[in-house]
Amino acid sequence: MTVIAMTRPEIDRLHVIRDLANDRITAADAARLMGVSRRHVFRLAIAYRTRGVSAFVSSRRGKPSNRRYPPAFRTEAIALVRANYADFGPTLACEKLAERHGITLGVETLRQWMLAEGLWADRRQRLKPVYQPRYRRDCVGELVQIDGSEHWWFEDRGPQCTLLVFIDDATSRLMHLRFVHSESTFDYFEASRAYLQRYGKPVAFYSDKHGVFRVNRKDAVGGDGMTQFGRALDQLNIDIICANGPQAKGRVERANGTLQDRLVKEMRLAGIATIEAGNAFLPAFMDDYNRRFAKPPQSDKDVHRPLRPDDHLDDAFAWKEERTVSNSLTLQYDQVLFILEPNEITRPLARKRVTVFDYPDGRLAIRHKGLDLPYRVFDRQQRVDPASVVDNKRLGAVLSFIAERQAQVAVTRSNKAPRRRGQGNSLFKVG
Repeated sequence: MTVIAMTRPEIDRLHVIRDLANDRITAADAARLMGVSRRHVFRLAIAYRTRGVSAFVSSRRGKPSNRRYPPAFRTEAIALVRANYADFGPTLACEKLAERHGITLGVETLRQWMLAEGLWADRRQRLKPVYQPRYRRDCVGELVQIDGSEHWWFEDRGPQCTLLVFIDDATSRLMHLRFVHSESTFDYFEASRAYLQRYGKPVAFYSDKHGVFRVNRKDAVGGDGMTQFGRALDQLNIDIICANGPQAKGRVERANGTLQDRLVKEMRLAGIATIEAGNAFLPAFMDDYNRRFAKPPQSDKDVHRPLRPDDHLDDAFAWKEERTVSNSLTLQYDQVLFILEPNEITRPLARKRVTVFDYPDGRLAIRHKGLDLPYRVFDRQQRVDPASVVDNKRLGAVLSFIAERQAQVAVTRSNKAPRRRGQGNSLFKVG
């Protein structure tokens, strides 16, 4: 007589079906006792009448698994993960094992191995706030989400910096990435210019309420209520929309989270430690990212508009401020006195308004009705002539004075002036 080994749950089900067959309980009672549907109760009853007790024993019991890896193979894979990818998720670790080591296995298999070895932990599902979903736009270029993500992108190999991210709402495709020291208007000028030169003008940019995009001072009484970046986009006939919260621009926020995982680890494997090397690495990374994660748009139409001949990007992406020329043909900007060279054009400009163009590359122009005005510079901040002769007894005091002045200039020149961290070399970046 063959003895069939059964588990405790299988034995319990057998007793319930026997009671049902002997009319001691109803089908509804059997379904409640076993935690299954009434339809499944009838399936089990038919199987019991046909095959007897063996109907409750799994047909796979005692047979080898369809996917069985040798112990040495598992040991090698786990050793590689522990040595190189200890903080990688199972999906990314599985990709790297295949790409870099020629080890191919299923993601779920590696997940279970990492769980058993303590290299991965399941995150409990937590109840999150419910937000009304916003469907993607239909066309590429209809809405481009932009954001800056400050992070230790190079870990302990380089400085903390910010990644400017441009992502298309219709496809979740990365359109432009750029590492910068920090979010500033000049950095967004350079990144937006590169975007427009490659793709053309989108219908609108979608951003947060950062001071680059929106005037946040409630007591602001001057100006037109538009930031320098907003003025540049308005000049190019591009709208900018500010989201009320991070959930509204969830595509770029989720992309930031993915980049802080994948991009950081890819640059670790490539040994990248500087902003310059990171920016050189980004185009190839973007191509691979878009191949994996980009979605097809609802419409094949690309609504980017080509740049027109009168779209002067140099003048559009410049910090502009108006100043009044004094009777002595001088004006002040960022604590620097500019003296206009007297000629037949500048002499009639006394008490009139001119515009100062402060360019991202460090150039500066003073313009009136489209004409560049010649000028000389007198910096009111005191500086010591590096070629001056200093007596030995006064050397300590002079060095202290130089250090104090350099520290003041390095921090700021004027509270109303632009942040120059992202600007090229200019006459304001001294010290």
